[in-house]
Amino acid sequence: MTRIFIDADACPVKDEVYRVAARYSLPVSVVSNRMIAVPQSPDIERIIVEAGPDCADNWIAEHAGPGDVVITTDIPLASRCVACGAEVLDPKGKHLDGNAIGMALAMRDLMTDLRSAGVMTSGGSAFTKTDRSRFLSALDTLIVRVRKKIR
Repeated sequence: MTRIFIDADACPVKDEVYRVAARYSLPVSVVSNRMIAVPQSPDIERIIVEAGPDCADNWIAEHAGPGDVVITTDIPLASRCVACGAEVLDPKGKHLDGNAIGMALAMRDLMTDLRSAGVMTSGGSAFTKTDRSRFLSALDTLIVRVRKKIR
């Protein structure tokens, strides 16, 4: 069965995930290192991991697998999940698959190197209504595709 994992600490689309998951009766694991409010639902599980770098990422990477969907902005976590066969979607609706993850990792590393060299880089763009709409559409499409694939 498909499960949705949310890397929840800074995820702006949790409510959207809950709505789509309810439509398809899919379980959701909301993973964070602090208490996050979640709706009362037997299909939504709150996972609180110990505080520390990558604790939530490690939990998700250890539990996600083929047929699952992971929502994250964390590129290294996305890479680990893709390697395990999970589908990954960022909150702006970008599907990070085996083809896209290599470029995303390279861009992340380049930006890290530039910042460490003192180059001023722009931050990410603000999250917009268009991003939210794109995410909802992409999540719905991805779930339909994943469910067809695992049948």
